[in-house]
Amino acid sequence: MDNGASSYRRFLDGDENAFDEIVDSLFYNLVFFVNGYVHDIYAAEDIAMDAFSDLLANKKRYNFKVSLKTYVFMIGKSKALNYIKHNKILSIVDFSEVSAVTDDSEQLEEIVLANERKRIVWSALEKLPDNLQLAAHLVFFENMSYEEAAKVMNRSKKQVYNLMFRAKKELRTIIGEEGKSFL
Repeated sequence: MDNGASSYRRFLDGDENAFDEIVDSLFYNLVFFVNGYVHDIYAAEDIAMDAFSDLLANKKRYNFKVSLKTYVFMIGKSKALNYIKHNKILSIVDFSEVSAVTDDSEQLEEIVLANERKRIVWSALEKLPDNLQLAAHLVFFENMSYEEAAKVMNRSKKQVYNLMFRAKKELRTIIGEEGKSFL
């Protein structure tokens, strides 16, 4: 699936199951992304559903110039920032709350604990500044291109490239330090 664009075209042509495919493929990633802003998993789920409702209600707004995933993440980010503004919550991206991403946090913990490398990477991500965390999350975990991440972050492609360069450099330093304890 080309980040959902073909499913969205099918949905526009009347295939109701195509929208379910889009929601199934993007929902939990969007919840995780939004939770980084609002730090409330239940609010993040509501915001994600609201983003999909917006996509459903405003069928002609998406113009296929960016991937559907990028577009949905842009909607989610906008709604998360509105939520923060409305509730006067300080917006800090913090990956320490990763276990709250799904209701099956035990399953997520088992996966993380079973794979020591992932634990080290997550630990290293927590030590990065907020803007580097967000860029790294979008590129590494959401598999977005630098251009797509730039649109979500409201930055230029070059700025995201520079953020990723710095994030990779800092991650190498951090992971190198933590990796020594396992040798």
